[in-house]
Amino acid sequence: MSAPYSVRTYNEHYTMIELSEASTSSSVTLCPERGGIAISCKLNDLELFYLDESTFIDPNANIRGGNPILFPICGQLDNAEYVWNGTTYPMRNHGVARTSAWEVVGQSTEGLASVTLRLTSNAATLESYPFAFELLFTYTLQDGKLQLEQQYKNHGAEPMPMYAGFHPYFNTDTKNIAYETDATVYLDYNDMVEKPFEGSLDLSGMVESVTLLDPVKPTIAFPVSGGRTVRLSYSDNFRYIVLWSVDGKPFFCVEPWMAKTTELNVQQELVMVAPNEIVHASLTIALDPQ
Repeated sequence: MSAPYSVRTYNEHYTMIELSEASTSSSVTLCPERGGIAISCKLNDLELFYLDESTFIDPNANIRGGNPILFPICGQLDNAEYVWNGTTYPMRNHGVARTSAWEVVGQSTEGLASVTLRLTSNAATLESYPFAFELLFTYTLQDGKLQLEQQYKNHGAEPMPMYAGFHPYFNTDTKNIAYETDATVYLDYNDMVEKPFEGSLDLSGMVESVTLLDPVKPTIAFPVSGGRTVRLSYSDNFRYIVLWSVDGKPFFCVEPWMAKTTELNVQQELVMVAPNEIVHASLTIALDPQ
């Protein structure tokens, strides 16, 4: 008889980690080396994530798929740079975490399957982000749900600006999708106009994303390929939900962000982490009952 939970490490292009829960036919596959990303999330035997494997295999490509980790920024910056304390720094889209190698610092199979990954500031990150940080992300698979507990710690002597987020790619057969959310307004980055949100949105033909501006309840649900409904639940420091897709590709993204794009230029809604303090956050991915 197989164990109820397992954490398996194997090599396939990179060192991979698979969390498994036998009773729900669920598994999650992580790649610490490629930004600590989850490239697969199979819940109740249904694969939720889209993955363009060629972008994952290429170590120099931005991964198109899975659930990329966004830190210390979400989205873009004007001219791919920002000014902090009078100095201009370059910053690629979505920050430094998704292109960094994370290390495994813990795991468990006691009543759950979990792995904890860590990323600390280094010479490469300091070129874009002059702050001494430590991130601890614990992926937990239990009861057919994936939970991602996050810690963002400032090891420096000055307040550390950040706004983290996630960029999950979900499999879909349509771009016209109904969302269960209490948001009522979205900002359409295709024409920079705020518009009423009435529960559904057709992303067909949209090049840029849209951002739900005013959700109050920290949850959003939506249908995916396979006829099931996915529910994201998250801590309230994720203030916005970004929706995005690409025509001709069978995915759409539902992205919890702590601030809007270009925030490190605007500097109006930054999350400021005090010296030696930790910001805690969480994200849960689950299927609604049938």
